[in-house]
Amino acid sequence: MRNKEVKDMTSEELVAKLAELKSELFNLRFRQASGQLESPISIRTCKRDIARVNTEIRARELKA
Repeated sequence: MRNKEVKDMTSEELVAKLAELKSELFNLRFRQASGQLESPISIRTCKRDIARVNTEIRARELKA
């Protein structure tokens, strides 16, 4: 996910995407603990996507 994609989303879409990403991160951590995770980099990218979404949500809160 790129910054441009995040900026183009509405606030409701951002909140929904944040919930989806947090759920995905939980699943990735669970798979890592059980030894079924193929790519540990996917955890890092998921965390960064969560940070991007949180940053955009906060920027919109400050702008309003």
